[in-house]
Amino acid sequence: MTIILMSALVIGVIGIAIALLLNFAGDKFYVEPNEKAEQIRELLPGNNCGGCGYAGCDALAEAIAKGVAPATACPMCTNTEKIAALCGMEVKATEQKVAYVSCKGNCEKAQWSGIYFGAKDCISAKAVQQNGGKGCKSGCMGLGSCVSACVFGALSCQNGIAVVDETLCTGCGQCVKVCPNQLISLLPVSALRVSCSNPEKGMAVKQVCKAGCIGCGLCEKNCPEEAIVMENNLPVIDHGKCTRCGTCIEKCPMKVMETV
Repeated sequence: MTIILMSALVIGVIGIAIALLLNFAGDKFYVEPNEKAEQIRELLPGNNCGGCGYAGCDALAEAIAKGVAPATACPMCTNTEKIAALCGMEVKATEQKVAYVSCKGNCEKAQWSGIYFGAKDCISAKAVQQNGGKGCKSGCMGLGSCVSACVFGALSCQNGIAVVDETLCTGCGQCVKVCPNQLISLLPVSALRVSCSNPEKGMAVKQVCKAGCIGCGLCEKNCPEEAIVMENNLPVIDHGKCTRCGTCIEKCPMKVMETV
């Protein structure tokens, strides 16, 4: 009985000591909450997608409050003006950006070089120099690495290529990071798009895809705003100059220029 009482006493003393130690540590190392960061956090969407480059919305709120990150750092936030006001800044409203896949080489339009039996993953296929069985080595493999990366369900593989549901896309950019062929970019919703990434020209493109850009340069030559230049046989658009007049869409013989 004495042993039991002694054991209980020792455990009690240890418990009290630990409680006192934790209380002391809590007072000693207490960090005053950052009120501004908490207010900013309330204005962020809370998806913790990582599109801003930070671990989550809490980390981004702290960074904005400290002036390390801009008020516009969250690609899917609709409260940037309110956040900027909290930080004493002004920001201009910008058009929402969404993911765009620069490839239209679906099962009908792409030429096939063989049958791919490897892992159903674009990154794995790229590692073994395969492109999902398609002849175009620059096109979409349709194996779904981007689909797996999207936590919002905005991407799906349809008829051999990745397709973006822009109503679900938040512009977080996770799909951009994982595409091994660098086919996905974030563009303003209304921006002019180029639906090909093959740097070859003419016949070399036609041999692997019926929907590829042949590098003819008619879009560049006919753009009234000089908003298009050809680089690596592909049109590059200056969205600051582009008025979306539609001339390039009309002149493109392969119909690789498009808008929403």
